[in-house]
Amino acid sequence: MADDGPAEAYPTEIEENLNDFDSSLISVQNMVQTLVSVSRSHNLLKLDPLDRAKLDLMSAYALNSMFWMYLVTQGVNPKDHAIKQELDRIRTYMNKVKQITDKRKAARLDKDAASRFVRNALWDAEDKKRKDSTEHPHRGKHIRFS
Repeated sequence: MADDGPAEAYPTEIEENLNDFDSSLISVQNMVQTLVSVSRSHNLLKLDPLDRAKLDLMSAYALNSMFWMYLVTQGVNPKDHAIKQELDRIRTYMNKVKQITDKRKAARLDKDAASRFVRNALWDAEDKKRKDSTEHPHRGKHIRFS
């Protein structure tokens, strides 16, 4: 029995879950190393303020989510920890940034074009009389031949 080693430390039913967790952990580690290796200030200079805010919020949310997972692995209930309030706060700001982004995407009204459409679409009796008199200057004047 002592020869079996660490295989006996956990039930065989969860081996697939542990392997998935291990591969996910390696993937996260590779992503974090990539982010850390690239100069943050160099990338921030290329972004507009809204994209900078999105990047900062995403980074903060990812870091706090990893801390949430760490607490779970240590047997601490993260719902009773201050990390829950921090994640909620970050989510609130993410929603605000989303609202700003949606407002930017919304259609804008060209007031000059709209007023031209309305002006040309409405019928005005005075304009009609002026138009008729310029098209047919002798209209309404009868000439009698005897």
